[in-house]
Amino acid sequence: MCEFVSWIEKGKKIYFLTGEQVFHTDKGQSLRTWCGSVDDYVGHGAIRHFYGLEQDEGVNKEDTTFSRPDSFPEVIVSALKRGDFKGFPLPRGLLKKLLDDTYQADLIKLLADLKLLADLKFLDDTYQADLIKLLDDKYEADLKPLDDKYWDLFAIPENRTEAWR
Repeated sequence: MCEFVSWIEKGKKIYFLTGEQVFHTDKGQSLRTWCGSVDDYVGHGAIRHFYGLEQDEGVNKEDTTFSRPDSFPEVIVSALKRGDFKGFPLPRGLLKKLLDDTYQADLIKLLADLKLLADLKFLDDTYQADLIKLLDDKYEADLKPLDDKYWDLFAIPENRTEAWR
């Protein structure tokens, strides 16, 4: 899987995707449908799809070291500084330590909340399945004596329709 930031170098041209391109254009909508997963929106395949590049065109590049901008092409550094990647998860190393620590704490809380929601969904699904089983069992238990009562009534010829006497 490709990492953020990924780009393709073809000659002097640098191809990469911004949040604006992915989330706010018709081509980006098509790309999101094509990718299927948010993790793939920044990958080389997505870049190739968006720009119509063939598999053998250009050289795939990526870097996840955000502690220094000199490992990225200048056009990507400029895009990062302008906030053009808004919409993608924020990588570590761009914010001052206090802000990064706060972001990470908020992220951990968000993930814990999502896990709690997943756990609650599991519990709710289990509860619903148990409730349905309980209701089905009760229905069957209550239906049997009711059916038996009416079969007993049916056994008496005077209670039957004319055709069944």
